[in-house]
Amino acid sequence: MISEPSRHCTVELQALPSRIGQVRRIISAQLRYWHLDPLIDQAALGVTELLTNVHRHAQPDKSCTVDIELLLDRLTVSVHDHDPRLPTVNEADSFATSGRGLALIAAVSESWGVRPVGSAGKAVWFTLPAVTGASTLPPLAVYGSMTDGPFGAVTITPDDIAALPARSAVVG
Repeated sequence: MISEPSRHCTVELQALPSRIGQVRRIISAQLRYWHLDPLIDQAALGVTELLTNVHRHAQPDKSCTVDIELLLDRLTVSVHDHDPRLPTVNEADSFATSGRGLALIAAVSESWGVRPVGSAGKAVWFTLPAVTGASTLPPLAVYGSMTDGPFGAVTITPDDIAALPARSAVVG
């Protein structure tokens, strides 16, 4: 049986304010390449919030890895840093200018969570549905292939994504 492998992209960086915008552009370009344009705003917002948390809170350093992976009908974005302390969702008061990052991720994602990585830190992740997006991906090159396959193109719109309910989960 031949199946299409997952699509995966990894970026290693120092979570500094000047680098966060660069990572947003990389994520946006990668999602455009995968024909997942409707997910760009949500993924860019989520990765910005996660990198900002690394910048503000991670110890002993600000180095981290951003992974995006499209597997079947899910886009997973994760940020791994070297701080083993797990984040908590804060209830910011209405006048606070920060403290809503994880709540924003919960609001725009299908699910999210935290995975400890032993003494090497943690990975904070979120998923976005790409239900029909996977079928709009360009086929992977197969030597000798002459067709795009048996399925017609399916188009997904921002309204399709916005209509999906957001759910969250925290995994310890």
